[in-house]
Amino acid sequence: MTLAARFTLKIDVLVDSERWKDAERIKSMVRRAVTQAAGTVSTTGTELAIVLTDDSAIRLLNRDWRGIDAATNVLSFPAKNAGDARHLGDIVLAFETIAREARNERKPLAHHIAHLAVHGFLHLVGYDHQRNLEAAAMENIEREILRQLAIPDPYRPTNYRPRTSQTSRKPAVRRSNRQSPNPSKKRSTKS
Repeated sequence: MTLAARFTLKIDVLVDSERWKDAERIKSMVRRAVTQAAGTVSTTGTELAIVLTDDSAIRLLNRDWRGIDAATNVLSFPAKNAGDARHLGDIVLAFETIAREARNERKPLAHHIAHLAVHGFLHLVGYDHQRNLEAAAMENIEREILRQLAIPDPYRPTNYRPRTSQTSRKPAVRRSNRQSPNPSKKRSTKS
């Protein structure tokens, strides 16, 4: 029996921006992603809130709470457990940044939203990525949760080129089959 089946996780999803066009489907998707995450990691909390907002709102939160005056894709606010240990905290997702990232990385928007909901949840339960070992552990658990949701590994290297507003094509450079002028000289590499 999974942890998610042992307790009821109450997830309130609030839509704070009209940019989230298919809000009911998105609400269902982030609930499913976070429930899967809760079933994969140990957590004692039983409720949290997810706010679907826009870049301008998340920029203000980022500025006020982190001192960074810029929009970001996701912010997590773990509860301080001052009286109510059941509340894990809040996750805030910004539509424009998430949509832009998904488009640039050529990922389905739904997959990117689910990934960031899981990422935000993991921050609520104590995961972080400030150091390399922490980042590796967090990425591994994200991969496992997303695999269970049939979402491809978001950290897998791809050969994508970010989309730009104008596509410019340069002519292909043909390589000659000729050898270099002095084939006996080899390049040295540092190990």
